[in-house]
Amino acid sequence: MTPSELFDLTGKVAVITGGAGGIGVAYGRALVEAGASVVIADLNGAAAAATAKSLAGGGSRALGVPVDVTSADSAQAMAAAATAAFGGIDILINNAAIMTDLPPYGLSNMPTADWDRVVNVNLRGPLLCTQAVLESMGARGGGRIVNGLSAGAFMAGGIYSVSKYALHGLTVNLASELGGRGINVNAIAPGFVDNDSGYASLPKDSPFREALYATIPGKKSGPPEDLVGTLLLLCSKAGDWITGQTILVDGGWISRL
Repeated sequence: MTPSELFDLTGKVAVITGGAGGIGVAYGRALVEAGASVVIADLNGAAAAATAKSLAGGGSRALGVPVDVTSADSAQAMAAAATAAFGGIDILINNAAIMTDLPPYGLSNMPTADWDRVVNVNLRGPLLCTQAVLESMGARGGGRIVNGLSAGAFMAGGIYSVSKYALHGLTVNLASELGGRGINVNAIAPGFVDNDSGYASLPKDSPFREALYATIPGKKSGPPEDLVGTLLLLCSKAGDWITGQTILVDGGWISRL
């Protein structure tokens, strides 16, 4: 098999939650260019439709659908729309997350409603969306699930870190549970991403950002497109033997022995 064949996704159908902005758009573009049909799913249905339209040129197939990842019914409707449009689902990218609108509390004094709001999107959402696509993936003989983690999962960082570390645990457990059904489950954990969400979380000119950069031995930051190579590896034939892994794309910021 040639390198181009290893990464070819022709005939595959991919669903991306939180697909109407930032990393989701970069992922959608890459998957379309690799030959996949892509469903852009987002809480903002109009933005999802607009993003899909922008990807659908040149004969590519893309669909925008609204989704509330905290709702099982909404996740099931998303999966049904993808199956109705393209015949099934092969790839799920759990990209939707709360990153910037975080509660202004520490864990020790956080109201339970704020805890639930973050955990419901960042952890419950990937679980519900995974459950929603399993029937279709099973009918197609297997599939790939890629969860959007963060390097911040592996350090103290409040509710965001807690939710992402829990997603790491969910990734490992789903990989164990679904491997026998031909479904690989992995995660991508970016470091500092150069986009609006990243700068909203930590401004570009923040002294704290510079201090953190000093702890990174390799490349300090990168655009969403720098995550595409890892995504295509995990979604394609090239990643057949990879499951249960969280791959850090962070310039060596986090080292795990």
